[in-house]
Amino acid sequence: MTAAALHGALVASIPSPSQGVWHLGFVPIRAYAFAILAGIVVAILVCRSRWVARGGKADDVLEIALWAVPFGIVGGRLYHVITTPEPYWGKGGNPVKALYIWDGGLGIWGAIALGGVGAWIGCRRLNVSFPAFADALAPGLLFAQAIGRLGNYFNQELFGRPTDLPWALEIDPAHRPLGYEQYATFQPTFLYELVWNVAGGLFLIWLDRRFKLGHGRVFWLYVMIYTTGRVWIEALRIDDAEHILGLRLNIWTSILVWVGALVAFIVVGRRHQGREKTVELAAKEPEHTDAA
Repeated sequence: MTAAALHGALVASIPSPSQGVWHLGFVPIRAYAFAILAGIVVAILVCRSRWVARGGKADDVLEIALWAVPFGIVGGRLYHVITTPEPYWGKGGNPVKALYIWDGGLGIWGAIALGGVGAWIGCRRLNVSFPAFADALAPGLLFAQAIGRLGNYFNQELFGRPTDLPWALEIDPAHRPLGYEQYATFQPTFLYELVWNVAGGLFLIWLDRRFKLGHGRVFWLYVMIYTTGRVWIEALRIDDAEHILGLRLNIWTSILVWVGALVAFIVVGRRHQGREKTVELAAKEPEHTDAA
C-alpha cells in the first residue's frame, strides 16, 4: 500500500480512544468497568419490564440480580483465566493478574453458567419460575453484551485481522500483537458483535411477542442467536487463545452450545406449548408434625 493509499485508509477508519482510564482524584474510572456496569443496568431494566409483563413482581428482578451478578462476574473471570492461561500461568505470566478484572477478560460462557446458578438460587428463594425468569432476561443479556463490547473498544483489545476496509479500527502500536506490528488498522470485531447483539435482542423481543414463547424457549433462542454470531466473529480475531484441531476453543464451545440449545428448544417446545400462565410456583405445603 502506498503512503497516499495508507493515509486515505486511515482517514476512513475508526479511531481508537486515546485512553480507557480517567482519574477522579485517587480513584480510577475505567471505561471497561463502566461498560460492564452499564450493561448490567440495561439488562436489569429490560428484564424488569418483561418480568412484570409476564406477571412477576418488579422487585423480584433486583433481588435475583443480587445473586446472579456476583456469580456471573466470578464465572466469567474463571472461564477467561482457564481458557487463556498464558498471561497468568505461562512463561513470564503473573498469576496475581488473574484477579485484575478491570484490565478486561470476562468469558461469556462462564458468566452465563455461574450467573445462571446465582439466578436459580434467587428464583428458588422467591419461589418463582427460573425458566420464565430466563425468558424475561434473555433480550437484556444481548443488550448488556453489546454495551460490554465498548469496554474492549476502549481497551484496544479483541480486534480481528488486519484490514483496510473503510470501517477498519485503528490500533495503537502498543496494543498490536506480536507479528502484527506493521499493521495500523484491524477488523473491529467489537463493533460486529455489538451490532449483532442489539439486532438479536430486538429480534428476540419481536419473536416473543409474536409467538408468546415461554418455559425457557426465549432463553434457548438467545443462546442460538449469540453463538451463531460468535462463531464467525471469533474466526476473525487474532488475540491469543487455545486451539483444538485448528479452531479456537471458543468456536468449538459456540458450536457445541448451539447444538445443545437447539435440542433444548425442541424438547421444551414439545413438552410445553405457549407461555406460562403464571410465574409464581405452587406454594410449598407446610410440614406437619404429630403433637407430643
